[in-house]
Amino acid sequence: MTSYFLHKSSGLFNERIALASSKSESNRALILNALTGFKSELKNLSSARDTQTMIRLLQSTEETADVLDAGTTMRFLTAFFTATNTPKIMTGTPRMCERPIGILIDALKTLGAEIEYLEKPGYPPHKIHGFTDQKTNQLEIRGDVSSQYISALLMIAPTLPQGLEIQLTGEIGSIPYITMTIRQMEAFGVKVEADWKAKTLKVKPQTYTPVTYQIESDWSGASYWYSMVALAPHPETKIELLGLKLNSLQGDSAIADIMVHLGVKSTFTKDGVLLEKIPAAKDFRWNFSDCPDLTQTVAVILAALRIEGELMGIESLKIKETDRVLALQNELKKIGAELVEVEKNLKYKVTNFKEYREIPQIATYDDHRMAMAFAPLCQLGDVIIEEPGVVAKSYPSYWDDVKKITEIK
Repeated sequence: MTSYFLHKSSGLFNERIALASSKSESNRALILNALTGFKSELKNLSSARDTQTMIRLLQSTEETADVLDAGTTMRFLTAFFTATNTPKIMTGTPRMCERPIGILIDALKTLGAEIEYLEKPGYPPHKIHGFTDQKTNQLEIRGDVSSQYISALLMIAPTLPQGLEIQLTGEIGSIPYITMTIRQMEAFGVKVEADWKAKTLKVKPQTYTPVTYQIESDWSGASYWYSMVALAPHPETKIELLGLKLNSLQGDSAIADIMVHLGVKSTFTKDGVLLEKIPAAKDFRWNFSDCPDLTQTVAVILAALRIEGELMGIESLKIKETDRVLALQNELKKIGAELVEVEKNLKYKVTNFKEYREIPQIATYDDHRMAMAFAPLCQLGDVIIEEPGVVAKSYPSYWDDVKKITEIK
């Protein structure tokens, strides 16, 4: 087992950080470019392993597509290979094969696809045999499951002979991610009729137009720098994050609003956004339905600053790279805090603060966000991060950037 020892930072820094590009935007742009016949020009693509896996598999002629641990890549490529009538065996890591995909495959089968589960029904690996005749253009899908299913279907919708109408049922989670997909589709020349009140998404048969498309920096990655500033003990600490936009497509840009309550002010500049310390609130409450990937960042901040906080809308975290709820519960105890389930699958609370003396050694559970969310504890003291290489999934240069403000061994 490898680990990094992060020494306590001085807490006073004024840095400019060139963030990694958005993995979410990159992966959508790659699918949309493929649907133009690879005729678009994509700028500032993410160097994240998930995105590089997507690039590799879109170019591959092999029968098996191994997505490793990339959930977005698995879902988007399953729909893409189906719509383009490309026979493929879709597989991934053991954890990837524990993450459900049945809702997407059921939808594709309803449309006319022939897809076979090779092991456990509802989960990868699966074999796409083909797609010839569209049986219907009407689908009904739960809105409270992964938005990636919906995005995957939306992106292939204009290529279907009859187009597609999706009726969402129940509560709709992660709307910003669906909106991101719609706005990127529009950038490639396709119109989507979204009626959020009626919970319908309609896409007529259309042709994608090749374009030049610029990827924004990653707001999810930005969240860890908000955490660095929030936990830094010196009031004059500042960080400017480069490449971020005020009117972002990314749902995780919500971190700017969230952190106003947790001690960080955002000021947009010509190059990005400047983070500065302000007083934090004494308590906190937030629904993460639209930005679940920010949960770990915020939970660690609450625990470190001893701010009691209620977290809602985090049930989807249980089927991510790891069970992130359980992982947080385990690791927050090492810094003298608890994540308590208040209402089953609905509401959790960071609370029950205690002193801790040992240097926390944080397990990362093959999850990039566990490593990056706990690293800012170096603002308060030494911290050990196990298996630090997991950050390659979304932010390969993370540790190089962290070395600008603290020593790592």
